[in-house]
Amino acid sequence: MDGSEQHEALLDLLNSTPVVNGAVEDQLTDPDAARAWQLAHGGDGSPHERRSLIRARDGLQDVIRGDRPSDSLSALLKGVVSRPLVSAEGVSWQVEVPDERRLAVEAVLAWSAVHETMPGRLRPCANPECRLFLLDRSKGNKARWCSMAVCGNRMKVRRHYQRAREAAQEQTPDA
Repeated sequence: MDGSEQHEALLDLLNSTPVVNGAVEDQLTDPDAARAWQLAHGGDGSPHERRSLIRARDGLQDVIRGDRPSDSLSALLKGVVSRPLVSAEGVSWQVEVPDERRLAVEAVLAWSAVHETMPGRLRPCANPECRLFLLDRSKGNKARWCSMAVCGNRMKVRRHYQRAREAAQEQTPDA
């Protein structure tokens, strides 16, 4: 999996708890939906793998939101071994982890790579009613919403109505 695919898999995992009709919907709690998600991302679809993914997702969401320190992810990497492989292209690292934890460990490693190579660009949506995350790939690093068409538009409309209400209140004489 290349860096871009790792980033997309990480975002898919982080964004598996969207708000739907005002309530948080965990897409990994339904065994059939979780199995489909796992298989689509190269997993085996087992219940053990699903539990590892949920732990990794919840931990990563908390770290990215600033609710827990980064070192809280250490438990997810317990027993993981990284071995060097030397080839004509140079040194690469092979991660050894039990199959049922592989997707969870890959998510933590993808977060680490993004954190190191794109600091500050993986963040929660600025809409307080949204639980999604974004990876800001813009040149200016100023993206605020998971989707300009959805959250960005909603927030801009709210600000417009708030300004209009405030202007109307200023023009209304006190009775």
